[in-house]
Amino acid sequence: MATTQINKTGVVDFGKVAVLMGGDSAEREISLETGAAVHAALCRKGVNAHAFDTGERPLSFLIEEEFDRAFIALHGRGGEDGVTQGALQSMGIPYTGSGILGSALAMDKVRSKLLWSALDINTPPFIEIKTELDLDRIPELLGFPVMVKPVQEGSSCGAVKVKSENDLKEALDISRKFDDRVMAEKWITGVEYTAAIIGEKVLPLIRLETPREFYDYEAKYIENTTRYICPCGLDSSAEVQMGEMMFAAFESVGASGWGRVDFIVDEDDRPWLIEVNTVPGMTSHSLVPMAAAHAGIGFDDLVMEILETSLNRAHAHGVMGP
Repeated sequence: MATTQINKTGVVDFGKVAVLMGGDSAEREISLETGAAVHAALCRKGVNAHAFDTGERPLSFLIEEEFDRAFIALHGRGGEDGVTQGALQSMGIPYTGSGILGSALAMDKVRSKLLWSALDINTPPFIEIKTELDLDRIPELLGFPVMVKPVQEGSSCGAVKVKSENDLKEALDISRKFDDRVMAEKWITGVEYTAAIIGEKVLPLIRLETPREFYDYEAKYIENTTRYICPCGLDSSAEVQMGEMMFAAFESVGASGWGRVDFIVDEDDRPWLIEVNTVPGMTSHSLVPMAAAHAGIGFDDLVMEILETSLNRAHAHGVMGP
């Protein structure tokens, strides 16, 4: 592959960029929306960008078609869990966002929570439901309500709020449609926030409010009743403190480049870390572009900042792309 080029105006020539989107996860449709928005932004910025649906073409075509780098716009398993990252790394193609380890750990909610617990980073108590016998342990260990959800899914796919023991089996069956591994997490009553991260920056926090039971798939992508509040309402010192805590949680799982950390602040003003997203959505409903806008960063410039994370990976691994 060619070396990185800098034109006369000092602007990086990224070469031929594949915007990886679609895939075959439960989040395929959202990924296609994210990818289309990213592709359009790159084209507006003059980048030689091409849409590449990994659900229709194998990644080996990236070499055959002489792509120089990849912008990962894939959500869910196969694209956000280290699989695509490993394939790209083995092919010597620089890519955006977190590497193999960070992607895999962030996607595995059980292992990331075990890590946070070991580091004394506050996260709700949970158990992994390995057999139906584990359902009998939930009332005593976690109480009700609980959140039952797939261990390795995003966008709240398969997540169910359970208010009584009688509903546990049905919730387990729903979650298992998305993943063989399922967990139950203690329900935290409070206010939900999200912290978007670009490089070393934590963007303004966003407070989420929805009339639904929780910020589920419908609230994220379909309903127009969700409120996104920024400034988030926390005083400046509390917001800085929360941001620092979320950045530490982000780095602790090996995530890098860009992402989003979701957390809840309970009625005693105590924050509870829920999860890290290493390839957040970039759709009209998405939170990272909202936070960036409040920081004075337009969508197209945000996309370019994310693309620039591929340069750091190229140099770190001795892979030189244009």
